[in-house]
Amino acid sequence: MPRPTAPVRLPAALTATALTLTGCGGVARSDTSTPLVEHGTVRIAAAGETPSFDPYSAFGAGPARYAYDSLVNIAPDGTVVSGLATSWQATTTSAAFTLRPDVTCSDGTPLTASAVARALTYAGDPANQLAGAQTVLPGVPYTATADDTTGTVTATTGSPHPFLTRTLGLLPIVCPAGLDHPGALDRATQGTGPYRLTRYTPGGPYEFTVRDGYTWGPAGATTATPGLPAHIVIPVVPQAATAANLLLTGGVDIAMVSGPDRARLTGRGLATVDIATVVGLTFFNHRPGRPLADPALRTALVAALDRQGLANVAVGGTGRPAADFGAEGGVCHADLAAANLPTGDPVAALRAAGWVRDIDGRLVKDGRQLRLRIVTSAELGPTLSSVAELMARTWSQLGADVRLVTESLPALVSAMYQTGDFDITMGSTPGFPLPSGFVPFFSGPAPAQGLNFSAIANPGYDALVAQALREPDTAGCDTWNRASAALLRSADALPIADGRSTLYGYRTTFSTANGGQLVPTSIRLHR
Repeated sequence: MPRPTAPVRLPAALTATALTLTGCGGVARSDTSTPLVEHGTVRIAAAGETPSFDPYSAFGAGPARYAYDSLVNIAPDGTVVSGLATSWQATTTSAAFTLRPDVTCSDGTPLTASAVARALTYAGDPANQLAGAQTVLPGVPYTATADDTTGTVTATTGSPHPFLTRTLGLLPIVCPAGLDHPGALDRATQGTGPYRLTRYTPGGPYEFTVRDGYTWGPAGATTATPGLPAHIVIPVVPQAATAANLLLTGGVDIAMVSGPDRARLTGRGLATVDIATVVGLTFFNHRPGRPLADPALRTALVAALDRQGLANVAVGGTGRPAADFGAEGGVCHADLAAANLPTGDPVAALRAAGWVRDIDGRLVKDGRQLRLRIVTSAELGPTLSSVAELMARTWSQLGADVRLVTESLPALVSAMYQTGDFDITMGSTPGFPLPSGFVPFFSGPAPAQGLNFSAIANPGYDALVAQALREPDTAGCDTWNRASAALLRSADALPIADGRSTLYGYRTTFSTANGGQLVPTSIRLHR
């Protein structure tokens, strides 16, 4: 699900580099056994440029982990561990965090509870329209207060939300100097993180420099650890094939690679962490006047699809049809799709919905042919165009007139959030770490008031979500899964394939969390 660009001024969804990812990670496996390099430089490839390093913007959310900390962190095994806070507790309507007393901002000023409460308030203010922040925050109004004497920050929500620790607790905290001048955050960082941005070049590369005296990383990690790089340089490498070449030649030290290029990196002694993704998360336009507003037509067209064939195309080999909207490892992830997606005779279902083939073989209803516009972008996945082609071939054989359109990412975002000129669109994503993350995209207002760009209206889903929001943390997983099943039965959206991307390291070891996000304090450079 791509994010709206800045002119659209809507909260972000997510792309391959978005902040909100699945709740699992891993530890790099490699053949590296050479000595550590002290005060070295690690080059980490990025698939796209970063026009703003503001961690609350749509673009700065991904690299925020280098320069900003959160109140808590997610460990590679998915558990919650310390960050700026040493202890925390939460219900469905409040969360309290007690800060470490020794945290300092990159300008040297101590971090206070009042400063954290100010950052939470600023990030959650709808008037600020901070796309990156809203992908993390709980999506319900809240009030943040502070007690500087005890170092405690408390947030109280206006309505229940079951995952307050995993939402409010994961927001990057901007220090007061940054909030005083938020426009400057595009090119400078004002956080408490292990690094600070020291060089910005339009189009890349970007450089971060380590902070001395940093001792409050995940579970107490520090920057004094041997082998931690003194500098992190981020060049922009858009093509997976180029990233693979640079890994093999030492041109970059860490890069994410997906698709067929992974095969030639196997057995080369590189550190690896596999990241679960959903390839081809597909949305159907339910807006009034679009043909797929008719649920009977959607379910018939989905029943006609060869899910195994689509999965094979999506992963470039032998694929596995997706089990859920989010990737494996997310909170409440379950095997839902096979039992709930529409099946049966699509021709009979179309006929029952009033769609029949005319003398020329065209699928028509009330004298009008079924015309579908599938819009994809190569920037969201190299196999998506092929997936769309297989869908189009299937539906064309039924008699539909299907038009395939490949757009740039900004043009696709415009179709989704501004013009609404699409019938089917898809992307590749690790999904959200929490089932609540999908709610604004599967319900609620359409743009410009909300993120429900395909105008889904499913009363069963809405009722179950309302129930799940009152159940604390994972106690509500059964309810969340019944809500997702309701979407699948109505063919409101369709996940295509469970896939894998791999984060590779050359002469480096590292660990990841949140669906492949590098943990900066875990990076080690070897000779």
